[in-house]
Amino acid sequence: MKVLYSWLHGPFSRPVSRTLFFMVRVKICGITNSADARLATELGAHALGYNFYEKSPRAVSPADAWNMRRKLAPFVSAIGIFVDWKPSAVTALAVSLRLDAVQLHGDECARNVDDCAKRLLVIKALHVGQEFSEKLFSRYYSASAFLLDAAPDANEPKQFGGTGRTIDWSLARKLAANHRIILAGGLTPENVAEAIRTARPYAVDVASGVESRPGKKDPGKLRAFFDEVARAQRKTA
Repeated sequence: MKVLYSWLHGPFSRPVSRTLFFMVRVKICGITNSADARLATELGAHALGYNFYEKSPRAVSPADAWNMRRKLAPFVSAIGIFVDWKPSAVTALAVSLRLDAVQLHGDECARNVDDCAKRLLVIKALHVGQEFSEKLFSRYYSASAFLLDAAPDANEPKQFGGTGRTIDWSLARKLAANHRIILAGGLTPENVAEAIRTARPYAVDVASGVESRPGKKDPGKLRAFFDEVARAQRKTA
């Protein structure tokens, strides 16, 4: 837990200034192979996400995740993505793989989030759609951070993440004033700089926006994404 301690541990504190010392972290999600993990790390990723949702085209087995996780640099956090798993199963796998945090990306109830948070750092994904409400933040009070993602399409209700659709960045900025927000949903090298300047999130999360195909990162897009993140930070500082 040492790596992520300074990232997610502890209560959220509102910064004195939204421009002074502004830094946005980068989480590369949907990592399926060591080559992509290595490049993302070299480019400056703060965290890598391993997806254990079996219906995702970016799903990895626990064995493959461990093979990548054990090679991960000590300054990069390993995050496991779970969709509606039982808390006991989430905890068991997270401990076994020495994950730094878990991202609960389904329709988990508050009790299940609380149970996971007793032993793990939890990122709770919130789907921003017609049914989204700010009341969700108080419901999931035990989460260390909140990932804002586009709600699943009505025609694909079981597609949790990787939709390529953006959310309302102005809403995200409002929420970031009082919560540790990880901005996801349709981020690409072409729009991430604007997203950062508008939302001022704690971190950005990208999967499909830097891929050549589902589960395989595109080196050019990945480099461009980090370049744009750096450019946004320079202009925001």
